[in-house]
Amino acid sequence: MIVPYSHVIFLAGILFLMGMFCTVTRRNLMMMVLGLEIMLNAAAIAFIGAALRHGHMDGHAMVIFIIAVAAAEVSIGLALIVCIYRKTGTIDAGCIEGDVCEL
Repeated sequence: MIVPYSHVIFLAGILFLMGMFCTVTRRNLMMMVLGLEIMLNAAAIAFIGAALRHGHMDGHAMVIFIIAVAAAEVSIGLALIVCIYRKTGTIDAGCIEGDVCEL
């Protein structure tokens, strides 16, 4: 492996923290979905790094499943966001349950 394993794990950790920060702090549903995608990509990078370090193909198989789950999550998430937008007129997470939207 050309890149040290510690660098790969560090990159995956930073990406995961960025995705978690985006998911937790944003009120826009699109940005929440984007944060989840970044977290899934960080997990995929960690699996690939571990698979290359240990010489097993299990990590590559897990990445294929992660990509499939990410694609399903995006398609369902975007369908729900479109449905919520048609119902409420906004994609702000604070306006979904309440009657009054504070912008």
